[in-house]
Amino acid sequence: MTKWFGLSLLLIAAQSCGIYSPYGASTSGAKTCSVAPFDPVNPYVSASAALALTESLRDRIQRQSTLRLVDEAGELNYRAEVIDWHIAPINIQGDETAAANRLTIKVEVHYENTLEPELSVDKVFSRFADYTSDQDLTSVEDALVEDIGEQLSQDIFNATLGNW
Repeated sequence: MTKWFGLSLLLIAAQSCGIYSPYGASTSGAKTCSVAPFDPVNPYVSASAALALTESLRDRIQRQSTLRLVDEAGELNYRAEVIDWHIAPINIQGDETAAANRLTIKVEVHYENTLEPELSVDKVFSRFADYTSDQDLTSVEDALVEDIGEQLSQDIFNATLGNW
């Protein structure tokens, strides 16, 4: 009797492992994933910034799941638009000058799970990074986009594959 009980538990555990990757990602049993290049719909977004955000999500998926990235549509698919790129002064000083500026990037993500359509998501994500006002945005843009891309990719991953 205990032999059958132990075997039953082992079978149940083995079956449940097919849904989650070793990294905790809920892949619905999918093997492939596609991430289309982010579309820079906001006029202030450069093509290189949109590409950097795309690569950040691709890297995150490869690091934290067992999914294989494919160019054509996969079993799991991501599309995104960069819908807002906003710079605002922060830390206003006594002489009414800003000590720093904040770059905020907002993306709208369309995630399609072809295996379990009820897990598909359309959601807006927003993150920011600050830089001192004595710096020119063009000189720090790459570093800011990389930092924001890391944060956004983690948020997107958690909302779509994290499924905790």
